[in-house]
Amino acid sequence: MGRGGLVPKTALITGITGQDGAYLSKLLLAKGYRVVGTLRHGTSPNLARLKYLDAHRDVELIDLELLEVTGLIRAIEKHKPDEIYNLAAQSMVSLSAEEPIYTLDVNALGPARLLEAVRLAKPDARVYQASSSEMFGIPNESPQTETTTLRPRSPYAVGKAAAHWLVTNYRELHGLYAVSGILFNHESPLRGRQFVTRRITLGLAEVARGKRDVLTLGNLDARRDWGCAEEYVEGMWVMLQQERPTDYVLATGKTHAVREFAEIAARELGLDLGWFGIGIEEIGVDSKSGRIVVKVDPRHFRTVDIQSNVGSAKKAREELGWSCKIDVMQLAAAMAMADDRRVCENDCEI
Repeated sequence: MGRGGLVPKTALITGITGQDGAYLSKLLLAKGYRVVGTLRHGTSPNLARLKYLDAHRDVELIDLELLEVTGLIRAIEKHKPDEIYNLAAQSMVSLSAEEPIYTLDVNALGPARLLEAVRLAKPDARVYQASSSEMFGIPNESPQTETTTLRPRSPYAVGKAAAHWLVTNYRELHGLYAVSGILFNHESPLRGRQFVTRRITLGLAEVARGKRDVLTLGNLDARRDWGCAEEYVEGMWVMLQQERPTDYVLATGKTHAVREFAEIAARELGLDLGWFGIGIEEIGVDSKSGRIVVKVDPRHFRTVDIQSNVGSAKKAREELGWSCKIDVMQLAAAMAMADDRRVCENDCEI
């Protein structure tokens, strides 16, 4: 029984071991939910993020694939979730260009199978689909809103756009309570190392501690709308508490360049970056020691890059009461300090 003798709500989270899944688990457990999370069949789960938030003991973990609809139906029938958060995806844009079929199967057909399973097994469940600002591609307006035309420029974004429209389809044709959260980049100390923000904070921490000679990055001029993941998962939850389902953009409304993020993280780690050269010859030098700290490596460039995107969360502010309070300076500093501790303690789990 939950607080006050009430039966707790049950939430099913796909992708629970990722950044968003871990923060969402912590949030829902604090609200008294029973939390069931999915793991891929036959994999050794990395529970480091859940352990970091001390949530690993309180979640129930089950084997479940988005690639097989009958398993989804059985899991929904067994656990009877009130809310389902689909956070599982092939999330690397660059990898999607190399593995487009797999990416589309997971990112587009996976949500299709899930929505169909909900329709058949528990149509009163509320479903959250993790959409992405990558769907906008090179947008025809700025900032981007819930009604901005989608122009995806990678298999990853194509899959997310297909799932986004499937949510609308199931909502309108079948009456499901299904919403898409169009989230712009959201980061944290739990971000995967393959993402540029963690590559920056971990790489600079290793440089500052003498564990690495230089950090290599791609397009230093690329600009992103970076927010705090812990705040964004709260927005996911609030979306499913509304009377009527609809889609929302979550964003800060401000952009910063990759080099700016690197400068903020470097300062927190005792480095003072100055930039010299242009293009692929540009380097970041620590003014205190004269060491080259950052170099540009063309191997990190995306084949098709989005130079800049920025979102408007006006609808979320007005209808959900949601807003971001942590800015990019606080975010980059927190991530840098977390990675500095990891480097000092030789903790490589996350």
